[in-house]
Amino acid sequence: MNHSATLRQLQYFIAVAEAGNFRRAAARLRVSQPTLSNQVAALEKSLSIQVLERSHAGSVLTPAGRDLLPSARRVVEEFQGFLDRAKSMSRGPVGTFRLGVTPTLGPYLLPYVLPEIHRKYEALQFYVREDAPRFLEDDLVAGEHDLILVPLPVRAGDLRIAPLMREPVQLVLPADHRLAPTDSVDPEDLRDEAVLTLQEHHHFHHQIDQLCKRLGAHVLRDYEGTSLDTLRQMVVMGMGIAFLPALYVRSEIHQSQELCVTEIRGERLERTHALVWRPSSPGDALFRRIANDIRGLVADLLPGEVSVLQDS
Repeated sequence: MNHSATLRQLQYFIAVAEAGNFRRAAARLRVSQPTLSNQVAALEKSLSIQVLERSHAGSVLTPAGRDLLPSARRVVEEFQGFLDRAKSMSRGPVGTFRLGVTPTLGPYLLPYVLPEIHRKYEALQFYVREDAPRFLEDDLVAGEHDLILVPLPVRAGDLRIAPLMREPVQLVLPADHRLAPTDSVDPEDLRDEAVLTLQEHHHFHHQIDQLCKRLGAHVLRDYEGTSLDTLRQMVVMGMGIAFLPALYVRSEIHQSQELCVTEIRGERLERTHALVWRPSSPGDALFRRIANDIRGLVADLLPGEVSVLQDS
């Protein structure tokens, strides 16, 4: 029965090829010469190829040995690189983590927090992918993501959830709307208003749909936006009004002459964001620390914009 070649046999083969004879190679490896000879012979038997030509003068590579030596070196170097990488990982956080974020939050939050996270954990990298919350949750459970940043609630069970912050949602009107300009409007003023929102697979759509039902407004089903930018443009065009997240408003609307940003009296509109991961993940402790880091960064860099939630 043939046995597969082993890493040690490859190392012994390389040593003999470099030393030119078994005696010097055995001394360099600190093994007995018979052990070295037996292991190289076992390698040749497993490969059904003679790699070394032996004589009293020493050992030289056969043509097959010359062809195989570079590959043997690459295998040994790759394995050593594997061991070195694993050793460095055991000393602290290192590697590339797949982070899923919603398109209604990621572009407006991550520029504030990711640079600082990278500075603190220099050996960490994040591969960021945007998608709707329901798809991010499914991918997290399936192992496609290591952690996700999504609005609550999450549908999937048995996940580690670290609430981070509450983000206000603001009412945005065309500048020439009957209720503009004003710092706030009464809930009754929005009855029968046409409200623009995102497509149904976004959690934000359902939040706004529930709000409209409570206010007596109606969601425009024929004009659902594919992004927050699309909603903003449709409001500018006078197609309706919209509710937009505060971080988006801060980033993209500024001192717009075409829009009026206001709020509803007596209504606290907000959404809660959380960092979520599988409890079985080996990064569990690290992800807890990152969640705390995000809370601290948001409190320092976005004061008054969002409400930071304490770790429960």
